[in-house]
Amino acid sequence: MAATAAARLQAGTRQAPALWQMRWLLLVLVAVAEAEQQVPLVLWSSDRDLWGPAANTHEGHITSDMQLSTYLDPALELGPRNVLLFLQDKLSIEDFTAYGGVFGNKQDSAFSNLENALDLAPSSLVLPAVDWYAVSTLTTYLQEKLGASPLHVDLATLRELRLNASLPALLLIRLPYTASSGLMAPREVLTGNDEVIGQVLSTLKSEDVPYTAALTAVRPSRVARDVAMVTGGLGRQLLQKQTVSAVVHPPVSYNDTAPRILFWAQNFSVAYGNHWEDLTSLTFGVQDLNLTGSFWNDSVARLSLTYEQLFGTTVTFRFILANRFYPVSARHWFTMEHLEIHSNGSVTYFNASQVTGPSIYSFHCEYVSCLGKNGDLLVPRVRPSLWQMTLQHFQIQAFNVTGEQFSYASDCAGFFSPGIWMGLLTSLFMLFIFTYGLHMILSLKTMDRFDDHKGPTISLTQIV
Repeated sequence: MAATAAARLQAGTRQAPALWQMRWLLLVLVAVAEAEQQVPLVLWSSDRDLWGPAANTHEGHITSDMQLSTYLDPALELGPRNVLLFLQDKLSIEDFTAYGGVFGNKQDSAFSNLENALDLAPSSLVLPAVDWYAVSTLTTYLQEKLGASPLHVDLATLRELRLNASLPALLLIRLPYTASSGLMAPREVLTGNDEVIGQVLSTLKSEDVPYTAALTAVRPSRVARDVAMVTGGLGRQLLQKQTVSAVVHPPVSYNDTAPRILFWAQNFSVAYGNHWEDLTSLTFGVQDLNLTGSFWNDSVARLSLTYEQLFGTTVTFRFILANRFYPVSARHWFTMEHLEIHSNGSVTYFNASQVTGPSIYSFHCEYVSCLGKNGDLLVPRVRPSLWQMTLQHFQIQAFNVTGEQFSYASDCAGFFSPGIWMGLLTSLFMLFIFTYGLHMILSLKTMDRFDDHKGPTISLTQIV
């Protein structure tokens, strides 16, 4: 019995229902064991013969960024110059299982337009599991290959656009996903997203515009605890309680025409004198946060946070970042030039040159602080300073921001951790013992005089 297009979405190949369920179970077990974050990627085009059968699409295989580029290059070089990227906030292969018409029930499928597009597309490719890092850099990769900046569009603006088959265009359509735990809410949202996909494709078809489309997500919608019963058994214990996860606030986002600067920290604390204040709840998840004074362009970014009645006065924190091109590495790098604290007409400066990384990445560090015990990444220009600051699990990105999500993080952690140093020292000590022992063995000498039973015995004269 032939599987439907939804089964192609779930497994990437046509499988019988029983065999497909068994392989999907193996995929879940491997995904849980590896604790990786993967999202599906669906590609289709109006041109023919852009992709052959995908290699290494067995269950458990995760498509890396290098492998993904081998799939995308033929489509971008030989295919249409109009590329559509449907980017959903969260999506997992399990969504196709739960809400797709797996056994031919298309009337119950939340992906009817997507299934129809794959059935009618001359070329299509389904990758069930793609590494999240590859997806996080997908927009930048497409921009470099096409030589066109991404254009965020919706249905209204798409109808007003006049696309040209000879000119490259990268259209980015954001699709939401609900965080509700109910059964119907995700289905309704996925159905709405599928209708958006259908309307966009219908608009392009009416204008007879060739295109290549891709559907993927920023992060998976399901986490390992959703399939805990698969790894721990097929049942649940009575009175089992589900672990309550900590509340994670969204990052601070500075927008002009699009999100430009993202800033987040698990804990944001400052001190004046010896009095500490926790600004975490006043900064993240606050709708009316004062960002007056923030600024952004391609080379300089400034994030300004202003707090009323902090230590009895108005205090402004400014993160100044610069983006420069370095010929040696042939890429752009960003650096936090300094951190400014404005209060009572005075300015306190902290140097933060160690906060740096490639411009296509964000920067993350467990501690960004002026305290020596936490790494001392913030260095006051004038010592001693009345101001102190500690940012725990600090993350910032001011260039190449796509949506409200951070790109892959360049971490401040050094390569040689204490564990690595202990291993190296232990190995060197064992190597020294082995070398010394080998030297002692090679220094052994055999006897050069022996007793002859036919001749006189060897006598050693005792010297008194």
